[in-house]
Order: sequence, then structure tokens, then C-alpha cells
Amino acid sequence: QLQASGGGLVQAGGSLRLSCAASGSIFGIKAMGWYRQAPGKQRELVATITSGGSPAYIDPVKGRFTISRDNAKNTLYLQMNSLKPEDTAVYYCNAVVLTTGWRELWGQGTQVTVSS
Repeated sequence: QLQASGGGLVQAGGSLRLSCAASGSIFGIKAMGWYRQAPGKQRELVATITSGGSPAYIDPVKGRFTISRDNAKNTLYLQMNSLKPEDTAVYYCNAVVLTTGWRELWGQGTQVTVSS
């Protein structure tokens, strides 16, 4: 399973760091990513990172967010700087993991609220 944490309330311009830990009988992890869903909107991809550590971002967060992973700890991170009110959303982590076979897992979501 994936357990996300680190959300909270922050003022515009502030920072938060999200974490997502994979637990259980996991024998490998391919790509991992962060998605977000704002009220009344569809869930959207925010950033992804390959097993080799190559990141990719959507344009609105480029230069402000940094995705990283610790393969030894099976943990994914999202450092969010210069936060804006439009970043307010529930953030979900996602990973493709090897258990009895390859499976796609989702974390439970963590709320990020940015006040103006």
C-alpha cells in the first residue's frame, strides 16, 4: 500500500514537502508520480519520476516543485516551493509496484491548502 503524508495549510509563497511510503511485500517499483484533484475538477498529473530518477513536470509547477524518490526506502517525495492558491488540492501518490505481479497503487490523498 501507499501512505501519503505532509499536507497542510500554508500561506502563498510558502513550502510543503509531501512524502509517500510504499509498504508490504514489494519487490520492485517502476514509475512513481504525484497527482492532484482540486474541488470540482478532474484529477491531474503533477509530476512523475522513473525508476532511474528522471523527473517530469506539468508546466504550472515547473521550477517550483521537485519530485524525488529514495529507492532504498521505497519512498516518494514532492518538495513544493513558492506555493500558490491554485495549488490547493488533494494530492495523491501513485506507483507501479511488483508484488505477486505488477500492480498500480494509489495513496489515500493528502490535503494541501494554500491561502492568499
